[in-house]
Amino acid sequence: MTAGCFRRIGLALFLTGAGAALAGPVAPRERAQPAQACSEAGRWLAFDGKRLLGVPAGGVLADAAANEVVLIGEQHDVEDHHRWQLQVLAALHAQRPDMVIGFEMFPRRVQPVLDRWVSGQLSTQEFFAQAEWEKVWNFPPQLYLPLFEFARINRIPMVALNVDQKLIRAISEKGGQAVPLVERDGVGRAASPPAAYREFLREMHLAHLAGRNQAPGRQGSFENFLDAQLTWDRAMAEALARRVTPADSPQRPLVVGIMGSGHIRFGHGVAHQLRDLGVTRVASLLPASTKEECRSLQPGLASAFFLLPEKPQPAPEPPRLGVTLEEGEKGVRIAQVSAGSLAEKSGLLAGDRIVDMAGRPVTGSADVLAAVRRQPPGTWLPLKVARKDAQLEIVVRFPARS
Repeated sequence: MTAGCFRRIGLALFLTGAGAALAGPVAPRERAQPAQACSEAGRWLAFDGKRLLGVPAGGVLADAAANEVVLIGEQHDVEDHHRWQLQVLAALHAQRPDMVIGFEMFPRRVQPVLDRWVSGQLSTQEFFAQAEWEKVWNFPPQLYLPLFEFARINRIPMVALNVDQKLIRAISEKGGQAVPLVERDGVGRAASPPAAYREFLREMHLAHLAGRNQAPGRQGSFENFLDAQLTWDRAMAEALARRVTPADSPQRPLVVGIMGSGHIRFGHGVAHQLRDLGVTRVASLLPASTKEECRSLQPGLASAFFLLPEKPQPAPEPPRLGVTLEEGEKGVRIAQVSAGSLAEKSGLLAGDRIVDMAGRPVTGSADVLAAVRRQPPGTWLPLKVARKDAQLEIVVRFPARS
């Protein structure tokens, strides 16, 4: 189950793959064939023209640290991506101790919370509570905690890159031009997207509609979708650019951005908006989780890649409800029901508003997430939902763990 901001109204389902633009070629120091390049995990890779080659870590990291901004991608729910990010942060910090780390996971309004965390004023529990983690991000906090602890221990400023979900929702519903600047959380108008990015997002929009069993509507629907994504990219780019000190300053920190890889694929998202803001020296580093993923990498996707070792398949996780949620003035609404999910099998529909679960009132998406996490395998979870003018009792039957 996913819930919350713009990525939770569909787009982030598609913005977690690899991608970002070359900030300048990484010169290969080793020669290998592409098949050989993907045969050994735990190494850095880069393209020499059309060939994917193994390259020494020292060269990759030195090249990256020479830039103004380094974008480090991730798939949000993959644990090894975050462990690799920590490794990269430590290596970059050793070369550029004057560092700033921006995180997609936080909206701008919680910046004071990040400042208090880095200064040592908050416990871990206080930090996640005051940052409203369950509401604004909703992936397991343990995935990200080592990154936050690294910033705290080394007193590295953390920057909130994102904006509130209500702004992205407003733009996706009405379009960017219909939302006045005073309501845009300080985010300026985004630069026009590259044609390839526009087409990529059009495909994502169609997939999003298909997931909601909707036919493509008028052109404005996609344009609003596009405006929302560009605003998201622009917001993160602006937050990063503000931390890039002018060239005549003696102190120039290395600005690092931690975000979903799709925001930087081929330089079409955040990197493109950074260039529009005058920040041109941008590197991008991405993980590849499997040999199959490695073999699908393309020139121009990123400055360099790190091939992670494949892990044995874990024990099956408890079933998920399989819904995408939106929070509004009237409560928590189901925006999308995944095909074949427990929600679909139980009769839940897009548009249903969840009133209570197991007799407990639902006031936010965090309540839904908590109720699902508490549910043991092989048990039933009663829900009360509002559908149009009626209230219905629906029971979700969680299968027994095999």
